[in-house]
Amino acid sequence: MRVVIQRVSRAKVSSTPHGENCIGAGLLILLGVEEADNADDIDWLVGKISRLRIFPDADGVMNLSVMESAGEIMVISQFTLHASTKKGNRPSYIRAARPETAIPLYELFIEKVKQETGLKVESGWFGAMMQIELVNDGPVTIVIDSKARE
Repeated sequence: MRVVIQRVSRAKVSSTPHGENCIGAGLLILLGVEEADNADDIDWLVGKISRLRIFPDADGVMNLSVMESAGEIMVISQFTLHASTKKGNRPSYIRAARPETAIPLYELFIEKVKQETGLKVESGWFGAMMQIELVNDGPVTIVIDSKARE
């Protein structure tokens, strides 16, 4: 699994057939699932994200987790995180998991984030065309890959 994590002041995802979901200050997580991913990847990644110290403490130092800062979380599926641009100019998405693999893992990831953090967690809609609005706070943007464990 690959994630792009952005510390946000606020974020909103909308889709014409689905409506919109919003969060205040917290994390926007773009999640890419690949065929080789499983529940172990989810457990490791959710643990890492929930304890990631990227929120300011009283002295303005990035020293608090999203849980310690009582933030909110939004998770959006994004298969394009596994794009390969090695050959030509049209990205290949061959590493991205097919829906029958990706959907259950995406849904499990969201549930595990809720369980681990106890925070408000919103999400997008798997496979839907979505518009995402966000205010990146900092800016703070971090990429984590569960296979590389970094």
